[in-house]
Amino acid sequence: MDLLLQQKVVLVTGASQGLGKAVATLFAKEGATVFISSRSKEKLEQAKQAIIEETNHHEIYVIPCDMSDAAQIEQLVDTVVNQAGTIDVLINNAGGPPAGKFLDMTDDIWMKSVEQNLLSVVRATRHVLPHMQKQQAGRIVNITSSSIKQSIDNLIVSNTLRPGVYGLTKSLAQEFADENILVNTVGPGKIGTDRMTQLLENTAETTGKSFAEVEAEALKEIPLGRLGTPEEFATAVVFLASFANTYITGQQLIVDGASIKAL
Repeated sequence: MDLLLQQKVVLVTGASQGLGKAVATLFAKEGATVFISSRSKEKLEQAKQAIIEETNHHEIYVIPCDMSDAAQIEQLVDTVVNQAGTIDVLINNAGGPPAGKFLDMTDDIWMKSVEQNLLSVVRATRHVLPHMQKQQAGRIVNITSSSIKQSIDNLIVSNTLRPGVYGLTKSLAQEFADENILVNTVGPGKIGTDRMTQLLENTAETTGKSFAEVEAEALKEIPLGRLGTPEEFATAVVFLASFANTYITGQQLIVDGASIKAL
């Protein structure tokens, strides 16, 4: 299938590693012009080189940005548009909020997490939308978590903020549908990333179990019997963000190997 992404301008935030990097790599394979962003320029340059080596596609550009900083987000979007002329696709992605229970979470943790995981989506989308409106076309995919569908133990902040991003997604999809701007949310379940390893390590620490025990228990909860790969997750994101997708908008897609039981 032709995803109609040749020479489309794509911005992927949180793309120096993990899911964001996998998504950026697949866009590169599809021939898009890809801008990748995260806090660390060093890690971004490493990701860029890895993507080029894997795809032999050189239209990869690096722009450092702290997604909890409103001014930096505005500068990020302006830089992409000044260099490429527009933005056709926006992938909103940021590192997950800290693990922990309700009484562990201070106001500072809550406020930083709101900035990084909710307001970053609001701000990036606000700055990108006028360019999509101008061309009467665009695709936005917000990467969240399976917690938009079913709460996850010991992730109280994620359980609170991620559904907010889906609520935003649903509203944006309805508000901008007549301008051919499609907006969706994709939530990862247990995917084999550094973030997943950190969560398993946190569970092992809080329960007193070994990492191997915690990992085995996690795999038992997945009907497919294994962690998903970042590449499998990226396939879902890139299709929804492509111009081969012409009618799916306002939706939540959970990539989880059937582990979520909620309807």
